[in-house]
Amino acid sequence: MTVSSYPATFGLLLAGGLAQRMGGGDKPMRSVGGRPILERVIERLAPQCDGLILNANGDPARFAASELPVIADTVAGFAGPLAGILSGLEWIAAHRPNIEWMLSAAADTPFLPRDLVARLHHARIETNAEIAVAASGGQAHHVIALWHTGLRGAMHHALVTENQRSVGRWAATYKIATVEWPTSPIDPFFNANTLDDLAEADRLAAHEH
Repeated sequence: MTVSSYPATFGLLLAGGLAQRMGGGDKPMRSVGGRPILERVIERLAPQCDGLILNANGDPARFAASELPVIADTVAGFAGPLAGILSGLEWIAAHRPNIEWMLSAAADTPFLPRDLVARLHHARIETNAEIAVAASGGQAHHVIALWHTGLRGAMHHALVTENQRSVGRWAATYKIATVEWPTSPIDPFFNANTLDDLAEADRLAAHEH
């Protein structure tokens, strides 16, 4: 499935983590292979999407170098990635109403697949699923997924009324297509949570193609 053959899809980069295991700060701004992780994520996703936005709370100016619109959570209380996904869906519905699909991805994953959007759409269409989720090593990565903007009402209700915080548990109430990627030579969904992870990412970056 080529870029032109799947539905227009907007990309949301989730940058809400506090990087507490790295001593604080924004994980996407840490460097891997001499470049900020966020820059690497944008480079990989921009060709696959019809635009990108960044979800982060606090001062948006710290992400000015990305030149992306920065949107804060629309649900108060730092409600986690599900709130970030909801905020992206609501932004797209308001600003790009002609686009019905959104890819969410963690902004601290420097090796994202260059066929991510195409493969997720293909699996969704083949199985008539409502959500498509990426997986590797037998583990589903629910924050790296395709969402229809029509899900935003139910997602808002789950967050606000039911106090739902788990992306995976909420998504499980819908039909999901799960797409597995190989972990060799690099797990494309490797994310940097600790300083040791950053060192490992630097080592992997030196060998990526």
